[in-house]
Amino acid sequence: MRYLLVLACGLLLPSRAWARPMSQPATQPGDPTIRDYMAREAARLDEAFADDLTSAEDWNRRRPSLLEEYFYMLGLSPRPDRTPLNAAVTRTLAGDGYVVEMLHFQSRPHLYVTANLYRPPSVEPGRRLPAVLYVCGHSNRGRNGNKTAYQSHGIWFARHGYVCLTLDSLQLGEIAAIHHGTYRENRWWWQSRGYTPAGVECWNGIRAIDYLISRSDVDPDRIGVTGISGGGAATFWIAAADDRVKVAVPVSGMADLACYVGDQIINGHCDCMFLYNAFGWPWTRIAALIGPRPMLFANSDRDPIFPMNANERISARLERFYSMFGAGDRFDTIVSIGGHAYRRDLRQAAFRFLNSWLKNDPAEVADSEVDLVIEDGNRVTHPIEPERLRVFPNDSDIPADQLNTRIDEYFVPIGRPSLPAAGRYAAWRESLVRELRRVTFRFVPDRVPPARELDAPSPGQWRLATEDGIEATLRRVAGPGPARARRVVLVVAETGSAPQTPDWLIEFVQPDDEIYLCEPRGVGRNAWTRTNPPNYVERSLALLGRTADLGRAWDVAATARHVRQTAGEALPIWVAGRGAAGIIAAVAALFEPEIHGVVAVEPPPDFMDAHAPVFLNVLRVCDVPEVLGLLAPRPLRVRGPGSLDVSRVRAIYAAAGAPDGLAVE
Repeated sequence: MRYLLVLACGLLLPSRAWARPMSQPATQPGDPTIRDYMAREAARLDEAFADDLTSAEDWNRRRPSLLEEYFYMLGLSPRPDRTPLNAAVTRTLAGDGYVVEMLHFQSRPHLYVTANLYRPPSVEPGRRLPAVLYVCGHSNRGRNGNKTAYQSHGIWFARHGYVCLTLDSLQLGEIAAIHHGTYRENRWWWQSRGYTPAGVECWNGIRAIDYLISRSDVDPDRIGVTGISGGGAATFWIAAADDRVKVAVPVSGMADLACYVGDQIINGHCDCMFLYNAFGWPWTRIAALIGPRPMLFANSDRDPIFPMNANERISARLERFYSMFGAGDRFDTIVSIGGHAYRRDLRQAAFRFLNSWLKNDPAEVADSEVDLVIEDGNRVTHPIEPERLRVFPNDSDIPADQLNTRIDEYFVPIGRPSLPAAGRYAAWRESLVRELRRVTFRFVPDRVPPARELDAPSPGQWRLATEDGIEATLRRVAGPGPARARRVVLVVAETGSAPQTPDWLIEFVQPDDEIYLCEPRGVGRNAWTRTNPPNYVERSLALLGRTADLGRAWDVAATARHVRQTAGEALPIWVAGRGAAGIIAAVAALFEPEIHGVVAVEPPPDFMDAHAPVFLNVLRVCDVPEVLGLLAPRPLRVRGPGSLDVSRVRAIYAAAGAPDGLAVE
């Protein structure tokens, strides 16, 4: 008999699937360069954890600001209001040495969290018990919720004098939403919105603790959190965010960037396992926010999605971190022999560690293997039939006002800057650009260096190095030659575009324009493999604090500087693009002040649009009209605006004193 195996991407797999490689075959010419680039950046960020090991005093001084960055990267800044929980118990169930309460609460209005609360059958009046928040991994139990797969833990805790609250996760709960927005569903606006389901799981855990401490039978000073896989990751999210957690036992819940990105292990994980690393953190810093509170870092030696090389690196870093506080005894590790699953030694270690720190009882645990959920082939045996643990017994009981299935559209507020008043454009622009630099363009220098010529594969075509290890391609497609040209037009290539002047540019260009086509990273001869799922490159870049489109804007800015240097500094240079490429051209112009003007053809109306470019957190600051308005007073031509709110762009240009700088066709 084997204990139920659960995989972080939300699928139940047979044991033979553990040997499946996480890496994706390289099928495109740009694969080697982008993969090497990302691996280097991941290693560089991981190494920065050394900066966190200077002294306990320095860490304590920095911790408040780091915590604010952490909340921001989870989509929790500003902090949601602690609205009434409206907790309700729908049913109770009495078992052998325990009672289960089927309950729900609202972590935010209409965001329902379904849970099972396990407690002893009776508690002496006035006595308060230690509590454990159990956060579930990705075990598909359908309408019953994934909490039912972990019922043996709740039973054990209740029989040993704990109150244990076991939460359904967002995707696999009774009201099932989505964890796979960028992994599978092409909801790339999640990144522009700054939305990750990790933020929801963290907030639901924080509010679950609010509920626990509201109970008369819970000791608010003795609360622990634990879980495996997706629950292991949620253990980190919650314990790092909430100091009321006194003990944390994450089981198979964290690797590092070298593993996720360099070794492509991200491909085995869904989106709830990650935040968007806008501030360029070493991943171990998340775990360090828990210290020096007690933590047991539990893993398995043949776990394909939390490999031992990453476990050992994280353990070594945390050992040093805890020792910096003189608290080495509060951090411990356990390695179990086997794959991604619970086994006796993991359960015993977790229970014993929680007993030691919450009950001052370090005795060995001898009864961890009672009432387990057992998988035997296709048959699964539960101590309690899962249907009996439903909070909403019938589909008709599910609240009609639930927002769970659309919470990605509401969870993170959109930034809606007011329009600048006349004469106040400069201050308005400075404020927006400063915030975009802080949370969206953080890795872009004040001035993007000019691209370097590598070679000319053919006449009129050049390979350019725009960053170390990143290439763009420049093609000359038309014009009288630089010596006779009056203007340079740099066209941003779209995926699949032909190496010639695009039809949509014909009405704009003049006979004496020198026209170049820029193929930035991921486009044309620089294309990389895109397989949905798991969208390896685009998801990995977010873990490095950037996006593919941010890199493309960098490439366009670097190429524009190179063209000006080679074609003649006196020639004005315009950048032009259609659809997403037009907005990429506009962002490149924000980076490069010597770009004279921008042509945006058929631009997306907003960054929620399926065809919009993706920039981390941009929607928390502003939207497409404001990005275009930031170009003022430089000339901007918008052709085919569609549903773009042109009136906002006009108002911004008017406030800049350049109403004629905007032309809309």
